[in-house]
Parts: sequence; C-alpha cells; structure tokens
Amino acid sequence: MKSQIRLLEVFKIFQDTETLFDERTNEQSNKIILNQILIICAFTFLYGAVMGSYHSFLQSIMAGIKIIFLFLCTIIICFPSFYVIQQVLGSKMNLRQMIIIVLSGFVLTSEIALSFSPIIILFQITGGNYHFLQLLHVAVFLFGGIFGMRLMIEALKFACEKKDIYPHIGVTVFRIWIIILAFASIQLAWNLRPFLANKNEEFKLFRKYEGNFYTAIIYSVQQLVSKGDNQYNEVIKKPFQYQDNNNSQISDTNILKILKK
Repeated sequence: MKSQIRLLEVFKIFQDTETLFDERTNEQSNKIILNQILIICAFTFLYGAVMGSYHSFLQSIMAGIKIIFLFLCTIIICFPSFYVIQQVLGSKMNLRQMIIIVLSGFVLTSEIALSFSPIIILFQITGGNYHFLQLLHVAVFLFGGIFGMRLMIEALKFACEKKDIYPHIGVTVFRIWIIILAFASIQLAWNLRPFLANKNEEFKLFRKYEGNFYTAIIYSVQQLVSKGDNQYNEVIKKPFQYQDNNNSQISDTNILKILKK
C-alpha cells in the first residue's frame, strides 16, 4: 500500500507543481527519485517493445532496452551542465530538487509516448508503411517531449516567482539547455538505431548507415510521398487502360468486317 502511495505521488506532480517543492527528508526525496526512474524504465521499455514488434520479438525486446538506455543516458549526460549552470546563476534549489524536476519531465514524456501505443499497434496491424511508422514515432516523441519540457519550465517558473529560490535568467538559460538536450538525445538515438526495423531486413543490433537523423527523416518523407504518388498513378491508369483495351478491340473488329466485305 505504501509503495502505491509513493508511485501516486510521482503522478501528482503533473497536476500540482507545488508538490515538487514540498519539504521532504533526504530519504523521502531518494524514494521519489527511485520511483521516477523505475516508471521511466517501465514506460519506455513498453513503448520500445511496441515499436520493435513491427519486425520481430527479438527486435521488440532490444528496442525496449535501447529506449531505456536512450532516456537514462540523455539525463546522465545533460544533467551535470544544467546543475552547474544553475548554481553559477545563483539557484537556491538543492541537488535532489533539481533531479526530481528533470525526472518529472521525462516521466511525463514517457507516459504520453506510451499512451500512443494503441494507435501505433493499430497502424502496424492494418499494414502501416515502414516510413510512415518511422515518422509517426518521431512525432510521438516530439509531442511527448514538448509537454515534458513544459512541465519543467512551469516548475522552474514557480520556483522563481512563488518560492524565490530560482533566478529569472535561469528560466531563459533552461530553454537553451532544452535545445542542447534535444540534440544530444537525437545523436544518441541515431547511434543506437535501429529501433524500428523494416520487415524485409534481417535483425541487426546496430546499423551502420551513413548520413544523419535529419537526412533520414527527409528520406522517409520522400519515400512516403513518392509511394503515395505511384499508387495514385496506378489507380488512375487502370480505367484508361481498360478503355484503351476496349477501343482497340472495337477497332480490330471493325477492320475485320471491312476486310470481309
């Protein structure tokens, strides 16, 4: 029962940012941080498993593990710069408060991503195109990331305006840090690929393709558009091909009649 209450406390933060700054002992803060990490791991693994299930069971397991690694590594790599800069700017928040705020954003991101799983499964079952699914996953992470970062910004604004323990300039600096966070996560994701593998390809733990994330997205869009155009042209051509065949048959029969006469 107590463990359920602790887990619910993690989700209460989404509804009331004031709970981020409740007075807690170090032990209580550590438990919240541990619960946040466990939730992130559980949600990201489930979403990764859904993502990889488009290819195979093995790809599903590996994609789940890779998404966990992606989220946790992004936090570990980017958090030290955030913490040091905030201390230089004169923040009065302690280390645990900052960790809880950052993890809250990632919890929300992973929760929103997981909530899109039924939609992902629907497109996979109904014959979703590989390039379409690739773009859909990028859109899901982008959508969840926006809300996750928004939660962190709102928490920092509250610390600045209500608690007076965070500098005004820190909010602006945090927005810049979000851009750095995004680039770091994209670079990590590119090196951990594939998460979603094409059904025609064999299982690969890592992929060695040239280029970068942005060219891959442009390529997926081009493939999706070009395939749609090809299908449309085929549909348009069929009636005309049928009419041409009929016309050729009519003209041939007329010629035969003329020759008999």
